[in-house]
Amino acid sequence: MPIPKKAFGRTGHLSTRTLFGAAAFSRVNQDEADRTMELIIERGVNHIDTAASYGDAELRLGPWMETHREAFFLANKTGERNYDGAKAEFERSLRRLRVSQVDLIQLHNLVDEAEWEVAMGPGGALEYLIEAREQGLVKHIGVTGHYVAIAGMHQRSLDRFDFDSVLMPYNYLMMQNATYRAGFESVLATCKARDLAVQTIKAITRRPYIDDQHSHATWYEPLTDQASIDKTVHWVLGNKDVFLNTVGDIHLLPKVLDAAARFEERTPEDVMQAMVAEWEMAPLFV
Repeated sequence: MPIPKKAFGRTGHLSTRTLFGAAAFSRVNQDEADRTMELIIERGVNHIDTAASYGDAELRLGPWMETHREAFFLANKTGERNYDGAKAEFERSLRRLRVSQVDLIQLHNLVDEAEWEVAMGPGGALEYLIEAREQGLVKHIGVTGHYVAIAGMHQRSLDRFDFDSVLMPYNYLMMQNATYRAGFESVLATCKARDLAVQTIKAITRRPYIDDQHSHATWYEPLTDQASIDKTVHWVLGNKDVFLNTVGDIHLLPKVLDAAARFEERTPEDVMQAMVAEWEMAPLFV
């Protein structure tokens, strides 16, 4: 079955509801990346989200963007906060990706207040991104972030500038936090009113790693069995207003895509509660 698609906000692009999160390419070789890209194409995924800080991800995507650029909505991120830094990093990203432009450039993880003031102020990264859009190097501008505080910061960002998209955490446990839930719903309402795309991350989080022994490439301990991944993915996709960015581990990616292709309805509350207890799940951000 094909993965459902929906309009990516006001960009005019019809994106698969699962976006390929290229953080999964941070530490893989080209053969592994090639096999993964073949899977993505087979599954019909048409939207890639990467970042300058994702290790070798841009380099791994480069050969594919050189030959398949028109098949994908390509999103990138800069973690730089001032004009000069953002310009240098973005130009480097274009070279590494082997493209002349991207569809979306995002201010990456803009949650710290001091960094926010720099990035959004005179001589800040946003000033360069606007210039890059005027030059045709990018079509749209977004903002991303992690942590409980990001909902409030996103609201501030949307009040300051007319971004085209946001990205923030969204999973069952995260939404049991009343503070975060209220902030998320406020941002979502703003985005719906303005027709902005809402991307979500950390769908299949089980809990933070409890020691330094990491079983997967993700920086949190993920759920790994197909049944549990189905439940979490279907819970996220049950919110028709959001997109799900896939997992940062190429070995879990097929399970996430398989779950997305079989989505019909949101996982019920009692089923999610039982899974939380069964797997001793815990919030990644508190």
